[in-house]
Parts: sequence; C-alpha cells; structure tokens
Amino acid sequence: MTETNKVNEEHHYMSAEELPKAKSKTKEFIKKFMKRKTAVVSLVFILVLIFLALTARFFVPYDPNQADYSSLLQGPSAKHLWGTDEFGRDIFSRLMVGAKLSLFSALISAFIGTVIGVLLGLLAGFYGGILDSLIMRGSDILFAFPDILLAIAVVAIIGPGTINVMIAVAVFTVPSFARIIRSATLTVKEAPYVEVARSLGCKNGRILFVHIFPGTIQSLLVNFTMRIGTAILAASSLSFLGFGANVTEPEWGAMLSLGRNYLNTAPHMVLFPGILIFLTVLAFNLLGDGLRDTMDPKMN
Repeated sequence: MTETNKVNEEHHYMSAEELPKAKSKTKEFIKKFMKRKTAVVSLVFILVLIFLALTARFFVPYDPNQADYSSLLQGPSAKHLWGTDEFGRDIFSRLMVGAKLSLFSALISAFIGTVIGVLLGLLAGFYGGILDSLIMRGSDILFAFPDILLAIAVVAIIGPGTINVMIAVAVFTVPSFARIIRSATLTVKEAPYVEVARSLGCKNGRILFVHIFPGTIQSLLVNFTMRIGTAILAASSLSFLGFGANVTEPEWGAMLSLGRNYLNTAPHMVLFPGILIFLTVLAFNLLGDGLRDTMDPKMN
C-alpha cells in the first residue's frame, strides 16, 4: 500500500469517527436545551411569530390598510378581535402584517451590526497594538452614549426612514460585539491548536477565520439572540418618536405612536402593540439566556 493510500485511509477513518461525535454533541445540546422550558417556549413563540409574519397576508381577516369609517375606534369584538383604529382599520390584521417589517428590520440591522462588530473584534484581539487601541477607543466613545440616544443621533444626521433606522440600530450594535469577540479572541488565540497552526506555517487569515473564529461562536450566538430583542425595542422606539417607519405603515412602533393620541378613548390601540413588542423582546431575551445556560459547562 502506497503512502498516499495510507493517508487517504486514515483520513477516511477519521471522518467516519468524527461524524458520530458531531451527531452526539448535537443530540446532547438539544437534550440540554429542552430542559430549559422557558427557552423552549420562547423559541416556539418566535418561530410561530416568524411564520405568521411571512404568511400574514394570506390569513388576516381584513386588508390592513383598508379604512372602514363605520367602525372607528371600536374595542375588541367578535368582528374585530383586537379592535379598530381611528380609520376603522383592523388592529389584529395590521399587527400581523406589520410583524414582517418590525421583525426583519430588527434582524437585518442586528445582523449587519454583528458582522461588523465581529470582524473588528477579531482583528483587535488577534493583532493587538495600535489597531486594538483604535478599535477599542472607538467602541468606548460609542459606549458613552445610551443606545437609544446614539440611534437618535445617527438618525438625526442621516435622516428618518426605515432604512436609516436599521443603520442606526446597526451602529450601536457594533461596539458591544467588538468588545465581546475581542475578549473571546484573546482567550482562543492562546489555545494549543492555534499554536500548532502557527508552527505549521498557516497564514494569519486562515488562523483567524478557520481556527479562532469558531471558538467565539458560543458568545456570538448568545449575544446575537439577545441583541435582536434590543433591536426590536430600539426600532419601535424610533418609529414611536417619528424617526422610523411612516405612520401609515403597519409597523409596531408607528402604531403605538398613533395610539397614544387615543389613550383615553381607545386604550386597545396602545395595549395590543405594546403587549406584542413586550412578548417578542422577552422571548428573544429568554431564548438567549437558555442558549447561554445550555452552552455553559458550569450550568450543566
């Protein structure tokens, strides 16, 4: 048997052994996660909400933008489950259709901020020196502002609108991930397998993204999940203040903004959007807590 055949055979055996290990780890993770009942319930709620957001146009009982001047400011009833607004539009239909805009704008903004923050954190932790100082001092400056105030400042500079709100939310997401991933990178880059990769002559790019980055995924997943809730709350707050979605759009924050004018006469206009925002943010935070506890060996 040639040397090449021996190497290929050894690689085949290694792959065959690693596959069951990966499956067993996945099963173990699922088993541990299922023990966190609040996290499981939160995950189910989020999945159902995403499904409803994607299919709302096909099942809502009314056109979310269709006015009905014979049903102005009606409370919850059999005809309108969550009542109607000042134009007679069905609030349940508007909230379900608006879930797509509210959820996915938060997801996209959190994702963009996470990608930039992770890249900056990896570079700062791996290279250190002046680059590390510049990135961390920039993060400290952004950390000096509360999230919502920083977002308002960004929107005030670039202008209102849904896209600009997503940019603003992404901006205040960056420094938290830069710091978290930098800390994880500093720990992982001292691991023996990273030293072995260096000794074998691997390039910095390969070491950074193939060997170090996977070691930061645990922190990344937990914090990304929680950041989605923060992004939803921030985007809704900006829309509530008039910086985000147009008031005619069925966006949760914009609906809250309209409802505050009728708080005394039609409290349901504020109640149901507020409850939906509260439950969604809570679900993402509880899911993040469950993922953290599942991945932390000290908690198992």
